[in-house]
Amino acid sequence: MPEIKDRFPWPPASATGVGSLPGTDPTEALRLVFGELPDLPHLAELPARGPGADLTGRTAALLVDMPAELTPGGWRFTTRPGRDLRRARSMLSADLDALEEVADGYQGPLKIQVCGPWTLAATIELSRSQNPALADPRAVADLTASLAEGVTAHVTDVRNRIPGAHVLLQLDEPALPAVIAGDVPTASGLNRLPVPEPFDLETSLRAVLSAAARFTLVHCCAMSVPFGIIEGAGAHGVGCDLSKLRRTEEDALAETVEAGLAVFAGVVAATGPQATGAQAAGADAEPSGAPQPPSARQTAERVIELWRRMGWPVAAGDGTGRGDVARQVVLTPACGMAGATPAYAREAMARCREAARLLPELIEEGKA
Repeated sequence: MPEIKDRFPWPPASATGVGSLPGTDPTEALRLVFGELPDLPHLAELPARGPGADLTGRTAALLVDMPAELTPGGWRFTTRPGRDLRRARSMLSADLDALEEVADGYQGPLKIQVCGPWTLAATIELSRSQNPALADPRAVADLTASLAEGVTAHVTDVRNRIPGAHVLLQLDEPALPAVIAGDVPTASGLNRLPVPEPFDLETSLRAVLSAAARFTLVHCCAMSVPFGIIEGAGAHGVGCDLSKLRRTEEDALAETVEAGLAVFAGVVAATGPQATGAQAAGADAEPSGAPQPPSARQTAERVIELWRRMGWPVAAGDGTGRGDVARQVVLTPACGMAGATPAYAREAMARCREAARLLPELIEEGKA
């Protein structure tokens, strides 16, 4: 197994974002990201802009020869590109233009996010029925191939725009646990769609991950993260919210760590109070007494406590390259930051950065 420093393309004690942020200005959002998360910035997503900026619509803009349109029930495959898809592609293009401007001259790791194949299959309807594409194995196979081709082009585009960037690909799979559990409903809502075979689950994920030809991770913010399937698909890392990690799942996470995968750990709540009034218009001021993220020390100690509870040393000193929490773990806010106020989002990202940089210090304190 390669040394940890060779496997993970970010410096020790790094933090990043999950994806979405509040607001509608991509340049402003990216300046915030590069300012608060300089060691591992990410391409911000702004769903407040409306249809086409949502997780499914944004990734539908990347699909090759599989156009989709927006219906009252959500996204649906169609025969030809229309206004909805043009809008989604236009917003993604604007995001990339803003990235090229803000990241001019940047050298280092840069994370981009797309919706994974199983969440797409669970959220885009078939063209001739109201059932999700998940109902048709052939449609899932076509969707996977289309997404893989689109991911290859997307990663190449980002690399060409930011030549000094080491691009990381994150697949967002919030619906994957529901797919595995057989909880995705049919169009009528009276029945549930069949569960794909474990081999097919891994194969589709692997096809899209390998298309990136870069460091990849699968992020799942739902309960019951399928760590084994994510590892089996060949991902280099897994992202999850620690607040949703049950004690019974810690053994599965420990096995993921032992296998050498990185852990993108959601450690700070994604939202403070609901944005109202001036805040909804983009003001930075928080109301008096608004909840704040926990301190950097509390956040870092939570990660170290989990690491030790799993039975891992917090620093690799046994020559195996395992257990280096400051390198193997990247701290993030929890999923869902689009619903935060702008000021809270800034504070949450800053707290993750401060906590990550505090990890080595706390590790040294624990040795004393």
